[in-house]
Amino acid sequence: MLNSRQFTAIKNNKLAQVIIAITIGTLGGLIFAVIKLPLPWMLGAMVFVTVAAVSGIPVLLPFMLRQSMVVFIGVLLGSQFTPELINQIGSWLISVIAMLIYGIIAMYLVLSYLRKMGNYDPITAYFSAAPGGLNDMTIIGGEMGGDDRIIALTQASRVLLVVMTIPVLFRIFGGYEAPPGLLPEGQGFDLPFHEWCIIGICVTLGPFLAKKLKLPAAFLLGSLILTAIAHIAGWSNASPPTGLVAAAQVILGTAIGCRFTGTDYGEITQAIRISIGSTFILMSTAVGAGFILSGITGLPWYLITLAYAPGGLAEMSLIAFGIGQDVPFVATHHLCRIGMVILLAPLAFKLIKKYF
Repeated sequence: MLNSRQFTAIKNNKLAQVIIAITIGTLGGLIFAVIKLPLPWMLGAMVFVTVAAVSGIPVLLPFMLRQSMVVFIGVLLGSQFTPELINQIGSWLISVIAMLIYGIIAMYLVLSYLRKMGNYDPITAYFSAAPGGLNDMTIIGGEMGGDDRIIALTQASRVLLVVMTIPVLFRIFGGYEAPPGLLPEGQGFDLPFHEWCIIGICVTLGPFLAKKLKLPAAFLLGSLILTAIAHIAGWSNASPPTGLVAAAQVILGTAIGCRFTGTDYGEITQAIRISIGSTFILMSTAVGAGFILSGITGLPWYLITLAYAPGGLAEMSLIAFGIGQDVPFVATHHLCRIGMVILLAPLAFKLIKKYF
């Protein structure tokens, strides 16, 4: 056990906090992998680090460390795009358009719920309900006059609950079977030299170009787009090594858990309690939309549900990969959702704020 002096020393040492966070995250990922839970390295890290953060253990993960590993998630997801995909994109148009309608309905329901059950002020409720990127909604909501801390907690709690729930439900009801071994299925580090060169170009040039173009989630999206182009063009057919993917998942899960660091226990339990209701609303409406659109498009309802589920782009795309679903379909829909929310939510707020 640490005495008070040692504990204070760790709280003043950021490097120590980072090491503790990654160690706890790796341990959680290993335990989840051993007991064969879905997406173990991300979920295990997320759960263990969240518990540590709530318990007051000083954990920290610098934003740039997360981004430096997210680029490899982008490469992994981009490698799922194939030349055959071009023939399928047209069939996604209806579900992408319908997602805008679904987003408006779901956001209105959650906004009403947060106002009545959470006693959120109108601005905070609006940006807490918006199913967009956590960082973007927190920043924009704060600039518009909302409580950015509550927005961040609500959004983070929702992502936490969704990412924990969906893989387990697929394990129970969807017939998901965990792959043998502890690491995800895939390739080792013995890739051809030209494949390493392509990966290197994608993880360095991709984020740079995406930031220049002011795309959301630039580190993830930049590497994903360049990798997808390389695979669709036939220049590459490899994915990043499984060991690297597992490490990236640990960092991503650890980053989610570290969002709760320094937050009062009462605030966290309140945010999670409120988020359980809002997550139920979003997930149930996503399932309903999945069944409706399945009859129209012929696509599986559970695939549409996964594409509409209110989680982050990286997290939901990883879940799709981990449980063997159509990664390009899910990633494309979540990218469109985030883009629509970031572009339209602030504009819509300016138009309707006079009614608050």
